[in-house]
Amino acid sequence: MLTATDRYLARLIAVPMLGTLVIAAMLLVLDKMLSLFDFVAAEGGPVSVVWRMLANMLPEYLSLGIPIGLMLGILLAFRKLAMSSELDVMRAVGLSYGRLLRVPYMYAIALALINFGIVGFVQPLSRHAYEALRFELRSGALGASIKVGEFTNLGKRMTLRIERSRDEGRNLQGIFVRATSRDGQSVAVTAAQGTFLATDDPDVIIFRLRNGVLVNDAPKYKTPRILSFSSHDLPIDLPQIEAFRGRDVDREKTIPELVVIGKNQATPDKLRNEVRANFHFRMVEVVFMLLLPLAALAFAIPPKRSTSALGVFLSIVFIVTYHKVNQYGESVGALGKIDPIIALWGPFLLASGLVLWMYHVIAHRPGGQPIAALEFAFAKIGKQIGRLIRLGRRRPSAEGAA
Repeated sequence: MLTATDRYLARLIAVPMLGTLVIAAMLLVLDKMLSLFDFVAAEGGPVSVVWRMLANMLPEYLSLGIPIGLMLGILLAFRKLAMSSELDVMRAVGLSYGRLLRVPYMYAIALALINFGIVGFVQPLSRHAYEALRFELRSGALGASIKVGEFTNLGKRMTLRIERSRDEGRNLQGIFVRATSRDGQSVAVTAAQGTFLATDDPDVIIFRLRNGVLVNDAPKYKTPRILSFSSHDLPIDLPQIEAFRGRDVDREKTIPELVVIGKNQATPDKLRNEVRANFHFRMVEVVFMLLLPLAALAFAIPPKRSTSALGVFLSIVFIVTYHKVNQYGESVGALGKIDPIIALWGPFLLASGLVLWMYHVIAHRPGGQPIAALEFAFAKIGKQIGRLIRLGRRRPSAEGAA
């Protein structure tokens, strides 16, 4: 049964945790949105595909945002308790730090399981769907539009250029078309207006041209044939679109698939190293979340009579640095230079030792503060900077008085 203190802690953690998670995810989405709009516009695709691509990127952003949200949620909750002296009261009535961490560990275990489901099953599938959308956009399968004022190749044997487009593409003006056949016959057409029409064959469309000139040439013709027309239907064979690859990349495999590939004796050594490195990268990222409540507690509590927020800054640096170290370890392990177990679980053991030491200092040493030395150093640096700023302000005023 949860006590009133547990429920109070749960509320204190939930608000900053959810807020941080949403803010982190939105910042990552906004940053990616700008590049996706540029990419889709350059490929001439519909704007709606941007939202589909962003939706497929959300699992990856959540896998990054959940640990940060958990860390800051617990940290800000305990920092609030410490700053308002409520933590001292709880400790005075017999609540140890181990007992106070019961609710944070409930959050940590639940979010670790959610993150395992994301990185192990949802993220690989969404990453493959994202790459499939990029492939289809580049290949024109998503209805990429013909760019006005530029030469567009429809397959290997047809070139099209349109001067103006009106009525959302229903009225095309200033048209030039040139097509060649395999037997050497060529057709060049200029027309004042044109419209694309669908046919019963999904691989063929009709380009209905009006008020133009057609020039037909072939090796057997002595001179090209020229025809003026008021209306002419030009059939266009749509280019064949290659099928997108399967989930052949290790990052697009689920956890069970990585285990099967890694244990298969027929798997090439290069692929086995990549698969093992990616598997251990995912697992170490999830397991590390179980250390975040201890780290958040150690970073949250400032020294007595101090209101410094250095711990908040250090916590973000700590979790981001550890993530980057894991990415480097995955890259080295995938190349086969270091065994993936050593490359990824080695930094985990070092980080675990640091976190456990910090928790031991804050929880079992009277007056212990693991970041007290850094707090003192940053306070001295802050005073020196403030002194230099005040000195810089005094000099102009002194010169003006002289």
